[in-house]
Amino acid sequence: MRCLIDVAAVLLAALVAGTTFGILFGYNPAGISGPAYVEVQQGAIRGLNVLIPALAALCILLVLLDAWLSRAARGRMVLLLLAACALIAAGLITRLGNQPINAIVASWNAHSPPPEWEALRDQWWHWHAIRTWIALLGLALLVIATRMKAARD
Repeated sequence: MRCLIDVAAVLLAALVAGTTFGILFGYNPAGISGPAYVEVQQGAIRGLNVLIPALAALCILLVLLDAWLSRAARGRMVLLLLAACALIAAGLITRLGNQPINAIVASWNAHSPPPEWEALRDQWWHWHAIRTWIALLGLALLVIATRMKAARD
């Protein structure tokens, strides 16, 4: 059972962190036109705004369950709790930093973005970069914790 929890948690964390990493290095909106930015961002919002936070929430629950099940192995439990904290922090950044901006951008007309579109784009990008690195930290801690268990088996 714990092996399935480990695999599912790592898979979900990898999907979440990988998605944000791919966006960070593949879709930097600096230098594109306002209409192009709005179209791309609105497409991403439609496709990812619910899916990725849902996957992250399930991942966090699995990591916390794994930590509880690992309470006899203190080092592993601590790493799992630290991983959960990092993933929770990334989720809070998403919820409090990125999603409010997403809600604004989702209401824009792609053919005529408002004058402040670049400022909101830059704010979103700032929060996105921070959450990406924090999500990757959570994934790394989770993988290390999982490898600790495998080394003992």
